[in-house]
Amino acid sequence: MKRWLPFSLVPLALGLTALYAADSTLQLDPAQTEVHFTLPSTLHTVHGTFKLKKGAIHFDPATGEASGSIVIDATSGESGNGSRDERMHKSILESGKYTEITFSARKFTGTLAPEGDSQVDVQGVFNLHGADHDMTLTVKVHRTGDQLTATTHLVIPYVKWGLKNPSTFVLRVNDKVELDIHASGRVGTT
Repeated sequence: MKRWLPFSLVPLALGLTALYAADSTLQLDPAQTEVHFTLPSTLHTVHGTFKLKKGAIHFDPATGEASGSIVIDATSGESGNGSRDERMHKSILESGKYTEITFSARKFTGTLAPEGDSQVDVQGVFNLHGADHDMTLTVKVHRTGDQLTATTHLVIPYVKWGLKNPSTFVLRVNDKVELDIHASGRVGTT
């Protein structure tokens, strides 16, 4: 009987391979996703958050093609200081006009493990303040069954991309802002 045990695992292995090779969609849960920003300055570092509006990424492991987007609510940005946040929304982000910050996936490289940890690079277009910018995100992924968590860190050169620098005569602010995204969701096959 021990001789047949490895053969009994073949259907399970084939089933997992088929699931892994199939087109899949990651549906993000906004309630379980955190978007944090960090902006260094001469006096102190500003920390804040944004809220995820929605997110769904479709990926094909066989071709590396990806589609779908992650949509952040630009109007939700807050740092804990009302006057600073008002200035950020009115003069820097202009969130009344540009209500969303998006990342649209186009392609991914790397291998998504059917269980446990893996890392992939996701190429796509980051849209901020109405302008598109090509970007590649390195994403650390952990999968347990159909549950998936993904984390990424990115640096956005917002001044280079045409947004105003909030520096004043006394306060000097970095011209790049860092975003850390910790997303959770479910993976399903299509």
